[in-house]
Amino acid sequence: MSTPLSNNPTMMDWKTLLTPKRLGKEQPENLQFGRTPFHRDYDRLVFSSPFRRLKDKTQVFSLPTNDYIRTRLIHSLEVSCVGRSLGRMVGEQIVRKYQLNEYGFSASDFGDIVSAACLAHDIGNPPFGHSGEDAIRTGFESWYSTIFHSKKEILSKAQKADFDLFEGNAQGFRIITKLEMPQRKGGMQLTCPTLAAFTKYPQESFIPKHILNGYVGRSVEKYGFFQAEKELFTEVAETVGLIRRHHNAAWWCRHPLAFLVEAADDICYSIIDIEDGYRMGYIPFDEAKDLLNEIAQINDLENSSESKAEKVKRLRAKAINNLIEETIKTFLDNEDSLLKGEYDQGLLTQSIYAQHLKKIAEVSRISVFQHPDIVGIKIAGYEVLGKLFAEFVNAVLYDSNKGRLILCMLPQGYHPNDNDDIYDKILRITDYISGMTDSYATSVFQQISGISLR
Repeated sequence: MSTPLSNNPTMMDWKTLLTPKRLGKEQPENLQFGRTPFHRDYDRLVFSSPFRRLKDKTQVFSLPTNDYIRTRLIHSLEVSCVGRSLGRMVGEQIVRKYQLNEYGFSASDFGDIVSAACLAHDIGNPPFGHSGEDAIRTGFESWYSTIFHSKKEILSKAQKADFDLFEGNAQGFRIITKLEMPQRKGGMQLTCPTLAAFTKYPQESFIPKHILNGYVGRSVEKYGFFQAEKELFTEVAETVGLIRRHHNAAWWCRHPLAFLVEAADDICYSIIDIEDGYRMGYIPFDEAKDLLNEIAQINDLENSSESKAEKVKRLRAKAINNLIEETIKTFLDNEDSLLKGEYDQGLLTQSIYAQHLKKIAEVSRISVFQHPDIVGIKIAGYEVLGKLFAEFVNAVLYDSNKGRLILCMLPQGYHPNDNDDIYDKILRITDYISGMTDSYATSVFQQISGISLR
């Protein structure tokens, strides 16, 4: 019978949480003047190929003709800026409270960790936005039930859950710890604090109900790593001293800075979806103005000679600033509970703007996400990714004339190795598909479907 960790450390420690050890490296790195390990994390991400590909990945509006609208690359940069502010402003208080400067830490270290984790937070997302994740899940479910409906299970429950519940967050951890620079352990070899702050859902995909035991918290809404990277995350968690929630499951409390990463993302998409919705003509100016000004609290807006677009920009900037201040207050008020692993809610859900943010989310859902233009692209994403998944997995697992041709289209790096089992082979295909840009996925789909011969 499994038992919870009753003898677990009762509180995380900031000095350990900030340990600048790199995943996969035993020896400390040679420090460069003015360029900390956490700053170097940020730089490594900026120069990586998966990060560059975000320029052609959907945030909300897929393949936009309007060059003002944000791609996932721009969204990630904006979240990173907000995260840097959150980290540094929180860090000033934490460094002073615990005299962390005596151990070589500064407020900028907090900002650099959160900023780097924010920069990478969407690096594993597939084409066509969050509907792309569901399209891969649906594609796997359809393929699996068709091929193996009368045969013995070929994947363990945990392995199957990785695909049934396919997660861009887990794919992101796989990218930065294994797929990018695959010749060395730890992949990009980012620092463990950055990797822990990046992992908003520090658990594996399959945890039995008797182990969860009715636990409800923000950190268990999704999962953060595949079975293939479970040992890597275990090393990260143990290095920074995360509290493990159970002996018999890969399940930990969040790194406290992961709450700031989540908040930065929540702040940006909540406010910016309204701005982009207005710019695309889905949300009227007066509605956008009222929604944003409830948070921005700008009194002289009506007397301004600015254009409507400029007014919305100013409202967006002030609303983000006010949400940053509110987030910092909530974090510091709950710092003790965060270190004990007891706090497990979104920081913005505790803010004075919580109810209004729910209203903003509902307006975005109805006016933007359910708009026919957006819905049509989401539906297309199911067709594109579902077909690509089935075609490439079948080609990898089964020998056929068509399959051999399909394999010719699969880049060599995604071909299975001799020692790969079925789980690894499927995972390589999800690596390939989830790494595609919107336009590349569309192009490959058209070629395989005979819609385009180029």
